[in-house]
Amino acid sequence: MSYWPLLGIAVVVAGFALRLNPALVVVAAGLVTGLVAGYGPLGVLELIGEAFAKQRYLAIFLLTLPVIGLLERHGLKERAQAWIRRMRGATAGRLLVVYLGARQLTSMLGLTSLGGHPQTVRPLLAPMAEGAAEARLGDLPEASRERLRAMSAATDNVGLFFGEDVFIAFGAVLLMQGFLAESGIQLEPLHIALWALPTAICAFAIHATRLLRLDRRLAREAAALLAQASAKSDRKDAP
Repeated sequence: MSYWPLLGIAVVVAGFALRLNPALVVVAAGLVTGLVAGYGPLGVLELIGEAFAKQRYLAIFLLTLPVIGLLERHGLKERAQAWIRRMRGATAGRLLVVYLGARQLTSMLGLTSLGGHPQTVRPLLAPMAEGAAEARLGDLPEASRERLRAMSAATDNVGLFFGEDVFIAFGAVLLMQGFLAESGIQLEPLHIALWALPTAICAFAIHATRLLRLDRRLAREAAALLAQASAKSDRKDAP
């Protein structure tokens, strides 16, 4: 057995460690894996073409990616930030709580593709959260900005993960039903989905609390940055 095709994993790890473009890293890893496995450049392209034709989700991804890129280039992030700044009482934490609830509810209905990191978090949710925070606190430290982006991505993950288990036709629910049936425990998918509701409610309450605490943490960090700037200004003005 040849382990050389596993070099693709090393490419992914190195690319993410260097913070390169994720799409380019994944494509490069696929090319490296195919070439090392003995496929030529045309063979790798043929495999990608077959997957494109057979798997509809890949076609949707490849069509969606350039559309999102064009929207970002023409000011999607800036428009989202400007819109959220005009909303009174909007904070980053409150915005993310609303998104968390919407993400969970739509996932419970099986609409898992309505959100996601590439199509929602990166171009819309994270910029809107940053805009809401900057409207109240001013310029954010870079560490606060990165934390806010990470929390935006985590909010999408939590909403999807704990919402989709309530959907009776979700693959994991059917997998659990089949596993329990092999052990002699007969359960309907509806019963499994209903027992996922308490977990989903607890996940919403816990993560919403974290998001509201995030507002206070961002306020403290912004105040500390302002105090440092004021102290530097005083030292410069001192004789």
